[in-house]
Amino acid sequence: MNDFSNDLKYILQVAIDSSKAAGDFVLKNMQKATKIDFKGRVNMVTGVDKGSQEIIVSKILKEFPGAGILAEESGESNVESDFKWIIDPLDGTTNFVHGFPCFAVSIAVEINGRIKVAVVHDPYHQETFYAIEGGGAYLNGSKIRVSQVNRLINSLLATGFPYELNEYFYKNMEIFKALYQKCQGIRRAGAATIDMCYVACGRFDGYWEFYLNPWDVAAGYLIVKEAGGKLSNASGREFSIYGHEYVATNGLIHDEILSVIKNFV
Repeated sequence: MNDFSNDLKYILQVAIDSSKAAGDFVLKNMQKATKIDFKGRVNMVTGVDKGSQEIIVSKILKEFPGAGILAEESGESNVESDFKWIIDPLDGTTNFVHGFPCFAVSIAVEINGRIKVAVVHDPYHQETFYAIEGGGAYLNGSKIRVSQVNRLINSLLATGFPYELNEYFYKNMEIFKALYQKCQGIRRAGAATIDMCYVACGRFDGYWEFYLNPWDVAAGYLIVKEAGGKLSNASGREFSIYGHEYVATNGLIHDEILSVIKNFV
């Protein structure tokens, strides 16, 4: 494998190009997702998910042969590598299948255990969020920052629910009810990658969710962090893309949100 591990700008460009090529494919096939399989009760995967992933992985391995791949639709490949690409080829598949325009392609690059590069591309709205560790967060070339809302009662929040009716589903229902009484509103759009990017650019002031996978949160994590946000687990400890609890805020309302969530986890 060519040693591009220190050339983060080059890696970012490959990630952006790959996400946009996949996004074009996804958008072209909107309303055409006729082959639908189920990975769970209501967790769908389509041929578009798989086609998007093939586009991304082929472009990555052309530039970086032997790179590790952790992707939603194909599992793991060489994941012990210190240079690993974490891919969600279509976050928001249920939205996509129903024609609801809230879905994205997400790519993160983990080098020596740290997320160094992140891209989330929303093909429907032609919005590309991206970040390099230490270099700030951007949307279509313009730098973005989290909001300055400093009270929970003035905030707009986002969350999501797991596909399976497990303990996290019921816990989050209780958290939703509790937080709904303490903020201006809560949105449940169905795409964690977009929720986190909206925190990064100030459209949402906070976001929490449970029981996701690394590819759902890896890119969003770095983008929120580089936009000046704060991330943790539900207990306020260090955020991990390999955990099962995720809280991301503008930082100013983080403790208030945690004070509610902690009552249920």
